Amino acid sequence: MIFAVDDPNDQVVPVIEKLQRDFPHQRIRLVTSVERLGENNKINSFCRLVKEARYDLLVMTDSDVRVERDYLHEVAAPFADPAVGGVTSFYRCTGGGTLAADLDMLGMWADSVPSALVARKLEGKMQFAFGWTMATTKKHLAEIGGWEAMVNYHSDDFELGNRIARQEYRVELMRGPVWMVFPAESLREFLTHELRWSIGLRNVRPAGYAGMIFTHGLPWAMLAAVVAGAAGWMGVAASYLASYVVLRLSVAWAAGSWGLGDKMVTPRLWLVPFRDAISAAVWFVGFFSDKIKWRGLEYRVKKRMLVPVASGKHPD
Repeated sequence: MIFAVDDPNDQVVPVIEKLQRDFPHQRIRLVTSVERLGENNKINSFCRLVKEARYDLLVMTDSDVRVERDYLHEVAAPFADPAVGGVTSFYRCTGGGTLAADLDMLGMWADSVPSALVARKLEGKMQFAFGWTMATTKKHLAEIGGWEAMVNYHSDDFELGNRIARQEYRVELMRGPVWMVFPAESLREFLTHELRWSIGLRNVRPAGYAGMIFTHGLPWAMLAAVVAGAAGWMGVAASYLASYVVLRLSVAWAAGSWGLGDKMVTPRLWLVPFRDAISAAVWFVGFFSDKIKWRGLEYRVKKRMLVPVASGKHPD
């Protein structure tokens, strides 16, 4: 296991040092000097970590991810097929405790899982990865220019999966999901996170982002109900709204409870219409904004790349 920090005084350093003391027979290394190659600090760290890694298979996870005991076995298994170039996963939810966190959790069950599976079905393969778990090999990474080629990109998980797929390798899903720990976030934090995600998605898949107008079921159901009600067809208007509710709750339950085995789903299903209303509003706002705040720094996202607000200069 290799950890990297760009600040030797980072508060995580004592935690890693305790790991080293508690498991002295394990190879746990800490790198405290990371060269700044680009605007994406996470990818700056990845560049250094890949150089430090002694083995070919690289497994990367976000800090808010928790895994089962067989995680490494499950994430490595697909690479037995030489046609596989990357592995990623869905997640189950834990933590939270606030209304905003509950709304955030619904994103996986109601949006991410269904959208990813539909994309894989329509395109014949996955052409992206999810940042909470990404795995590839040094060989495959070198073929797409290494992390060094992505140090100025915002959506590094999409870039990794998409570039691997363009090399005619498959990106596979792990057989089981990981766990995502949600903070007790505020509504403001949730909305900021959602807008950043929307701006990133619009940059990586502009046509697909525009096409999402057809996937926001709540506004269409409300519009159909209003038109039907104005014509005096109150029964038809009610049926539109009822159909929307039944279909959306069924999708969220099927993806989260039946598909992922996530017990957090059912008590939060009543929030799906509220989540859909927020998602539609954030999607609309995403057309008119390119400014994000990420890890305390402000950027604009232009042509998928991070541009510091302070400088305004486009990275090379």
